[in-house]
Amino acid sequence: MAHILIIDDEAGIRDTLAMIFEYEQHQVSTAESGIEGLRMAGASEVPIDCILLDVKMPGMDGLDVLEKLKEARPEVPVIMISGHGTIETAVEATKRGAFDFVEKPPDRQRLLLLVRNATEKKQLVSENRIMRERLKGKERMLGTSAAMRNIRAIIDRVAPTEARILITGENGTGKELVARAVHRASKRSDLPFVEVNCAAIPKDLIESELFGHEKGSFTGALTQRIGKFEQADHGTLFLDEVGDMSVDAQAKMLRVIEEGRLERVGSSTGRPIPVNVRILAATNKNLQEEIRQGRFREDLYHRLNVIPIFVPPLRERRDDIPLLVRAFGEEFSGEMNRKPVRFDEAAMKLLIRLPFTGNIRELRNVIERIVILVPGDTVRVEDVEKLGLAFSNTPMQRAGGQPTEAQNSDASADTSFDKIRIDEVEGERFSLLGDNEHPLDYAMQAPTFQEFKDRAEKIYIEEKLREHNWNISRTAEALDIQRSHLYTKMRKYNLMKAAAAAGAAIPPSEAPTDTPEADIIDEDDDVI
Repeated sequence: MAHILIIDDEAGIRDTLAMIFEYEQHQVSTAESGIEGLRMAGASEVPIDCILLDVKMPGMDGLDVLEKLKEARPEVPVIMISGHGTIETAVEATKRGAFDFVEKPPDRQRLLLLVRNATEKKQLVSENRIMRERLKGKERMLGTSAAMRNIRAIIDRVAPTEARILITGENGTGKELVARAVHRASKRSDLPFVEVNCAAIPKDLIESELFGHEKGSFTGALTQRIGKFEQADHGTLFLDEVGDMSVDAQAKMLRVIEEGRLERVGSSTGRPIPVNVRILAATNKNLQEEIRQGRFREDLYHRLNVIPIFVPPLRERRDDIPLLVRAFGEEFSGEMNRKPVRFDEAAMKLLIRLPFTGNIRELRNVIERIVILVPGDTVRVEDVEKLGLAFSNTPMQRAGGQPTEAQNSDASADTSFDKIRIDEVEGERFSLLGDNEHPLDYAMQAPTFQEFKDRAEKIYIEEKLREHNWNISRTAEALDIQRSHLYTKMRKYNLMKAAAAAGAAIPPSEAPTDTPEADIIDEDDDVI
């Protein structure tokens, strides 16, 4: 059902159109002038899905109203209607953003089809916008620490330029997010962003991947292949883990950077292909040490390192952890269609003090694990101990390294209860598969990932049913699913007998087969 606004100065036309759409179960609002229509479009409590607008009206002309509507509500499709339609008017209306143009009296079937197409287009545009916003949310750099503010300031300065950037930092610190932020803020933001993971490509295929190859250039080259450089033409090429690139590929890379031209592997034309790309590179290696060891070309290093950006490890910006925890918690809760989890103060303090040698990537995995496996809406320190520390074999400081001055200060000053708990848990190497009984132990013993998900889901649903005293309606509402869907899950996980034993309302069609008929409670009563 759509909400349709009809703007026409003729009462007969308004009433006729309203009857047509109301018969089809649409919600209809009407306005007798352009000014009233603009007011209703801007003030409607129910979102408007489509507008039918007359061209010829006293006061403000329909085309002028259309222009103002597109300024105020560009996402709402507008269908123009007129009893004096001309090709010129239709063309002008289309130029100003009208979805379509129909003449009076409109054909009922054509009008309904137009409105259906218009509302479907609006829905697709809205879904696309939401997906883009979610994607941007996942790609944004989170953090308010001094280090993150400094990185954003550098990006603001260098993104509009064509300067090459070398992003360094440990694994999992978010180097790719920095590269994408540079691309979004650059003049090439509407053009391709092409990523190449140099560490994931075999050395004998890296040149083909980057520069492309001709058919028959080597065994297995059955067709011509366009390389990443050509795919990123006029856009941005992100070379991730560039320190793992072979020396031979480095030499060709240097030549392409210097000349702005390339030749595909196996090319015999002698005519290089011009390419215009901005190169962003990232590595977790110390390239200066790689140069001393003869594994990286010094001239390529200087070509790439025009603007250096260092992304610090998470342990050097612990102030950002609460913000990251909340963001990841909301993200994964949304994906599971559950209420956002809340971390109590002790749990958050413990997360802030964890080593996270895998940096943001490890923190993200921990939060996802917690959101999936913790049955309630509040995450407590015990949950972090089980699901955060239980899977970490790393000590509080990086092996073989020296703690920073800040870490030494924290260690000497931190004699809190939480610190004691960390030491105890790390000393015990706590495991969900050990002697400590916990409902999730059963899930962790699953032989496959699918079996693990099924077991964890059963635990979660059963916990929610117990939390709501086996009230099916309230449990389904808390889970944000329909009761029929909850019944399906309960049948799948053999929870019907337990529900009946607890006095839950199970309709005859859903009752377990071996449950006596007298024990089945009417569906209208949720709990005895």
